[in-house]
Amino acid sequence: MKLLTPSEAKQYSPTALAFLGDSVYERLVREKYVLDANMPARKLHDLTIEKVCAEFQAEAAEELITQGLLTDEELDIFRRGRNSSGISAPKHSTVAQYRTATGLECLFGYLHLCGRTERIEELFCHICEKF
Repeated sequence: MKLLTPSEAKQYSPTALAFLGDSVYERLVREKYVLDANMPARKLHDLTIEKVCAEFQAEAAEELITQGLLTDEELDIFRRGRNSSGISAPKHSTVAQYRTATGLECLFGYLHLCGRTERIEELFCHICEKF
């Protein structure tokens, strides 16, 4: 995969970054559960769904922000995702939760495009403390 510079990655729309970041985040959750225990795929799926929903992601994002774990650059990317237009929340979450979750996904997508794997893992480890 071709890595992008931060300025190149910032050229992507927040929704495109969130689209990618959603898969990055979900892969990390799935990997964590598989490595934690060998269990049936249905159980793995059920556990994963609990952590990739907007409600949980919004809580995780708020925790990262409250703890001061995001850099100014990361906060800017998060805000771009959270404030992007064209976001409509599903029935099971509020608009605020969905927007906050989109901000987190946007950040993960941005970091992935920039090749900042260690930073993604560092942030994800903080999120895992909520598991």
